[in-house]
Amino acid sequence: MNNNINELRRTIRALRVSMREAEAIMHEQINRDEDCSFVAQEIIKMRSVMSLLVKERTALGDHEPIIVSSFFIPRRRSARRPVAAPAPTVESVFRPRLVARAL
Repeated sequence: MNNNINELRRTIRALRVSMREAEAIMHEQINRDEDCSFVAQEIIKMRSVMSLLVKERTALGDHEPIIVSSFFIPRRRSARRPVAAPAPTVESVFRPRLVARAL
């Protein structure tokens, strides 16, 4: 592989780790009801830099995925779901529907 491609891959990998850390910080601030606008702006800047790096890497002919496994962010719990909704019946699924027709 070309040294330029290797350098881009290293930079992209490091930027991804930084973005994940910043996103984790932002989610913590959101959970504490704090202002996270500064961190969000930094993430947007990182994404724009990432976009340019990926375009440059693609222009050099590298199409292999870059895997980052050094930083794990657990998913947030989903919101409480309401009490189970009734299951759809055959009649409710296959009933005729009114559709407007073009003249």
